[in-house]
Amino acid sequence: MNASSAKTCGPGRPKDLEKRAAILLAAKQLFPVHGFDGTSMDTIAAQAGVSKLTVYSHFTDKESLFAEAVRAKCAEQMPGELFAVDVRGPIREQLLAIARAFFTLVTSDEAIALHRLLTTGAGGSEKLAQMFWEAGPQTLQCEFASFLEREVEAGQLEVTDIPRASSQFFCLLKGELHARQLCGCSGAPFAESEIDAHVAATVDMFLRAYLPRQSAIP
Repeated sequence: MNASSAKTCGPGRPKDLEKRAAILLAAKQLFPVHGFDGTSMDTIAAQAGVSKLTVYSHFTDKESLFAEAVRAKCAEQMPGELFAVDVRGPIREQLLAIARAFFTLVTSDEAIALHRLLTTGAGGSEKLAQMFWEAGPQTLQCEFASFLEREVEAGQLEVTDIPRASSQFFCLLKGELHARQLCGCSGAPFAESEIDAHVAATVDMFLRAYLPRQSAIP
């Protein structure tokens, strides 16, 4: 095998990464629609254009693939750069960016479909629900908690219970709009102005609770 062939065929090389990406894309599309039990590794392999053996070479079992698909979807909508702290910039703008990305994620068709499957019992076992929680919501809360911790160290915020504050922020962001969507009574897609007002009000409420006492919301 020559050097150029080695570059494309070796483990971890671009060709393998492309196959992994295709498998994850198929999983992200299929699990929300068909649920965990209704999505087979054969179907995922067929949609990804790879063999089932290739799927298992990247992911040891269907549960691992499910968790990684949830993790990948969250990373797409809320990449790590979103939680990078800029102490020179307005904290409100940073929080607005995080808030808008999170709201877009949890109100996406895929997220709503997966939530309904898991909460109705059609998505699989309690173990699967726990895997979803750890790969998705818990991971995001931990990333946001780290963001808050760095902001506290920089003097931008005063927070005594950072994990609780992180949970509060995301719960507030879901609010009535998300609840209406889960109930199937949201009607047409939310107007951008309605989303903007909801996100801004949530961020401002959060800041009123956790800004240093001498500070004011910009």
